[in-house]
Amino acid sequence: MNNEKVYLMIIDGFGEGKKYEGNAIDKANTPNIDRFKKDYPSTTLKAAGNEVGLPEGTIGNSEVGHYTIGAGRIVYQSLEMINRSIKDGSFYNKAPLLDSIKKIEQNGSLHLLGLISDEGVHAHTDHLFALLELAKKHSVSNIFIHAITDGRDVAERSAKKYISMIQDKITKLGLEDHASIATIVGRYYAMDRDQNWDRTEQAYNLYTLGTGTAETDALTAIDNAYATGAETDYYIKPIILNKDGLFHDEDSVIFFNFRTDRPRQLTQALTGEEKIGFQPQKEVHPYLVCFGDYSETAPIVFPPDEIKNNLAQTLENAGAKQLHIAETEKYAHVTYFFNSQIEAPFPHEDRIMIPSPKVESFDQTPAMSAKEITDRAIEEIEKGSNNFIVQNFANPDLVGHSGKLEATIQACEVIDECVGRIAEACLKNGYQLIITADHGNAEYMIYEENGEPCPSHTENPVPCILVSNTYKDVTLKTDQGLKDIAPTVLNIMDIDQPQEMTGTSLIT
Repeated sequence: MNNEKVYLMIIDGFGEGKKYEGNAIDKANTPNIDRFKKDYPSTTLKAAGNEVGLPEGTIGNSEVGHYTIGAGRIVYQSLEMINRSIKDGSFYNKAPLLDSIKKIEQNGSLHLLGLISDEGVHAHTDHLFALLELAKKHSVSNIFIHAITDGRDVAERSAKKYISMIQDKITKLGLEDHASIATIVGRYYAMDRDQNWDRTEQAYNLYTLGTGTAETDALTAIDNAYATGAETDYYIKPIILNKDGLFHDEDSVIFFNFRTDRPRQLTQALTGEEKIGFQPQKEVHPYLVCFGDYSETAPIVFPPDEIKNNLAQTLENAGAKQLHIAETEKYAHVTYFFNSQIEAPFPHEDRIMIPSPKVESFDQTPAMSAKEITDRAIEEIEKGSNNFIVQNFANPDLVGHSGKLEATIQACEVIDECVGRIAEACLKNGYQLIITADHGNAEYMIYEENGEPCPSHTENPVPCILVSNTYKDVTLKTDQGLKDIAPTVLNIMDIDQPQEMTGTSLIT
């Protein structure tokens, strides 16, 4: 290892897109990033589909992006693993799924809980359909679906589409007398990850007490939710369609979300495995099975592959000190996901979490905590005690998810100011700065076909800029991907790249 220090900045949701009226990044005044692209080596990186271990044509996301950057290789993600298992039939023989059915043979019900969406970021309707097929195969008589509506990774008001798909599948399988949608609630409540336990409590009370707006028809319920204040599917308040479908101790619940950050709070409440931020009015502990690794006690259907010698591990083995910094909303991404789903920090790894603003939607605070992150990051840069720093800016992604163009433009302008300050500190203090992103979002905010807001991610490539006086005259490779960032870091620091890391350095 040489004396070179590296600062890796990941700007969440900051893709490279065409010029058009919905490109918030292009419309924003970003003199610093524009100058760095012109004056320093830069390229674009693939951040979606097969390049990040997802099915071809699938948009990238924050979890997968950070996972790929930190691993330094393409790793098949949960979506692809599950799709393959359904295709080859092994899905229907997974022990945790069969155990969940066996548990209810006497008098229990089977509950299928998860996000109803076909974008494949957190869950996929195809996986729900496979569960229905499994339940039919084993003659399960009481099946209740608990639909979490999206409105973020898909069109903002598309819940009726997915509910109709579910109802059609139930009919096609001949399960009309056995399966039904029992509850509906937006992911704002059921999938909070920022310790807003009041939101999680509302979802928990829906599932255990039936607390919510009583409705009898799922499609009508969605219309009524829109009419009474739900701006998008994301914010749909708890709806109870069938009180027979509440959770009981003798029941089984299959949580079919595979991404691991957003189900944790609800899972903790259902298992009682950890202290939670509210006192349940009624404690119910059904037999819970999770698709992803987000529970300490529940069986996991698709555990993650062990990733040996990722970037953080390789830096640790070389004796390098490293710092991971982000605000609350993206803290898990620069720690848990960046480190290949390893929860505990390495001995020479420090972590800093800056609190995210407590607001309903981040378009209300486009700056989020970017300035506070920048202030703290510059302190650490000036100390010079860390050989490697990885830091995340959440704004373009999380403000972009609001679908509000002007707010996202403001977010991008705040980020540009912060990027300029950090770059200046890096150049003064001997850090080689790599600016990149995990996936696109803010560059495509309006659907061109209908002019409606687009709150979701994109398949677009992302920028990669090497702001460094040492490497100012090098050329960065083209046609590369996120997997190639870690090898670039190791190249700069003169640390041997491990055999398992199959990416290649971007520096020619």
